[in-house]
Amino acid sequence: MAHYSRAPITEALIDLRVTPTAEVDVAALESIHSQEAERYPEKKKLFAFTAELRTGDEVSANATQLERGWALISVDKRQVFQAQVDGFTFSRLTPYETWESFRQEAFRLWQIYRAVNPRGAVTRIAVRYLNRLDLPLPLRDFKDYLHTVPEIGQDLPQSLSGFFMQLHIPIPDVFGTAIVTETLIPPSSPEVASVVLDINLARDHELPTDDADIWKLFEDLHNYKNKVFEGCITDLTREMIK
Repeated sequence: MAHYSRAPITEALIDLRVTPTAEVDVAALESIHSQEAERYPEKKKLFAFTAELRTGDEVSANATQLERGWALISVDKRQVFQAQVDGFTFSRLTPYETWESFRQEAFRLWQIYRAVNPRGAVTRIAVRYLNRLDLPLPLRDFKDYLHTVPEIGQDLPQSLSGFFMQLHIPIPDVFGTAIVTETLIPPSSPEVASVVLDINLARDHELPTDDADIWKLFEDLHNYKNKVFEGCITDLTREMIK
């Protein structure tokens, strides 16, 4: 993938889902913060919410809040490390630097998480990149900037005030799926139309059991994420972000 000096990445994530184990709970995961307090001083408890609706003679609803882990936030608030009973997530907000530095920090934190949760089997891995494209107005056609856009029937007015589109594209070469989401968002200025291009490359089967081999797969996912990005944009967009 070409290096773009004005890359539109607003957030990048590396995610691993694991099977919960009886030995690992929220209290055990909190111990990670003491090791990382200098780099990630702020911590927030993470919760999962479930709702149950009962029907019959009487209708009732019940909501449950479960503790799932901790989010640790870096000094500059640009990096977040989530340690949960069922997984690990590392995210980097803009400015994004390089894949190598991003992956290296994620792997360092994963090893700390793994020391607390060594037995949880990895069930899914993913890389996800959220891009914000500010397309200059007047905009004749979204296809000038994006190859992958909603198609409006010829008998309908050919203008859009908003859209949300999600595609699930199998990627056989990595035994994974690319989830491509596009949506219009409030513009950053009156001179542009702002579009989010969200690319999530995930694999949830035929995963190795060895951690080192799993992390090698992230290189493949990242490379194909780049290919998906390039396949979604046009030369006009490349000129805009080069």
